[in-house]
Amino acid sequence: MRSTRRLSRAPLHYGHGTDSARDDAAALLWHVMRLPLPAPATVYRRRVPPRVLAALDLLLQRRIRERIPVVYLTQRCWFAGLPMYVDARVLIPRSPIAELIERRFQPWIDPARVRRILDLGTGSGCIAIACARAFARCRVDATDISAAALAVAQINIRRHRLSGRVRAVRSDHFAGLGSASYDIIVSNPPYVGRRQIEGLPAEYRHEPRLALAAGADGLDSARVILRDAAAHLNPGGILIVELGNSETALRRAYPRLPFTWLAFERGGGGVFMLEREQLQQRKVMS
Repeated sequence: MRSTRRLSRAPLHYGHGTDSARDDAAALLWHVMRLPLPAPATVYRRRVPPRVLAALDLLLQRRIRERIPVVYLTQRCWFAGLPMYVDARVLIPRSPIAELIERRFQPWIDPARVRRILDLGTGSGCIAIACARAFARCRVDATDISAAALAVAQINIRRHRLSGRVRAVRSDHFAGLGSASYDIIVSNPPYVGRRQIEGLPAEYRHEPRLALAAGADGLDSARVILRDAAAHLNPGGILIVELGNSETALRRAYPRLPFTWLAFERGGGGVFMLEREQLQQRKVMS
């Protein structure tokens, strides 16, 4: 495919919902042809009109010259099997936490007893929406410090017809939640350290810095979560947090916390689980 070859020759970075030049080319072609996903087999025999080729060429140029991730060009991605609207106001969904949601967080909690979930730092709302779909009787609070991000989350909440069960709340961590408590708190917070963020590929510069940067060591947000989460967890509740490549820094900062680091079939890591009682039993120093 000519588009794949063009992308392959360019110094691009993948990992924002696509893994290769072929994936990028396919996503762009599907977008300009307005094809459904999954598409019927007959689509592959369809000729591409000149106007569509022209539109594809413009997007390829932007992907190569501006290093814009494909998801921002198409404004469409999938998370836990669900379609999501995404634009540059939010981080592109790519968390391995999707696997945990699909398994309904088993074996770490009994799904039958889950009634309230908090998605801390919701961004596009993808984790909150996937949780609401996985737990049909559950109410979910989706918080973010960014009003712009919450506007995107609201788009997705409405599109999935979940306004009755998913509430978007502007909050700096737990500050806007009062005394609310939850059975599960899940978070994909900022976790990139200052030195690391300066070395990221150009594609990351299109994402909100607020959703990536977390101080000198990447742990600014994690410290707040570990300090305050227990007060917002119900008995038997669990905390799930993705820290990515800041896992080592967190282990060193909190050597006495009994983190359970989770494994994923589809790749990814740096995600820990802690029980409410584990957080309460050990004094967490910020």
